[in-house]
Amino acid sequence: MFVRLTGCPLRCVWCDTAYAFHGGEWRTIEEIVAKVGDYGVRHACVTGGEPLAQKRCVDLLAALCDAGYEVSLETSGAMDVAQVDARVRKVLDLKAPGSGEVARNLWSNLDHVGARDQVKIVIADRADYEWARERVAEHALASRCQVLFSPVYASLAPRDLAEWILADRLPVRFQMQLHKALWGETPGT
Repeated sequence: MFVRLTGCPLRCVWCDTAYAFHGGEWRTIEEIVAKVGDYGVRHACVTGGEPLAQKRCVDLLAALCDAGYEVSLETSGAMDVAQVDARVRKVLDLKAPGSGEVARNLWSNLDHVGARDQVKIVIADRADYEWARERVAEHALASRCQVLFSPVYASLAPRDLAEWILADRLPVRFQMQLHKALWGETPGT
C-alpha cells in the first residue's frame, strides 16, 4: 500500500506527482497505521512528494515497523536519511541532470544504504544515462545496494534505455512504471 505524504521541496522537470505538492488530509500517525491495517496488506511504502519533508515521517516509519509491516521509503535523496529506522528499506531516487534538481542530491545519504536498499535513477536522455553510469561506478553502488534505472515516461523510449544498459553490461536493473504502461498518467495510480 502506498502512504503518500503531501509536499515536496523539489521541482523535477518531469515530476509525475505534482498533485502531491499541496492538499491532502491531516491524519495522526495512529490513524495512518490503522488505515493501512484496513487494507490487510503486509507492505507499506511511504512516498510523496517528498515524505521526509514531513516533520514526523521518521516517527511514522517506525510506527509502521512496530505494527509489523514491511516498510519502504521512497525518497528523493535530497533529504537526510540518517535517522530513518534501520528496519525500513530505503529507495533513494538520485536526481540526474535532466531532472533540473541534480544539485539537490545529498551524497552523504549513500553512506546509509545497504544490501536491502535501492538507488533509483530516472533517466530522461543519453546525457542522463552517461551521468548515471558514472555515478554507479564512482560510488560502487552496484556492490552496495540494488541499482534501478528507469526511463522518464513518454520521454525516453524504454527500449533505448534497456539497450544502453545491455550494451554496457551495467550491473543495474531496468525498471518501468508499470502502472503508467497499463493506465497512463492517471493521478493517484
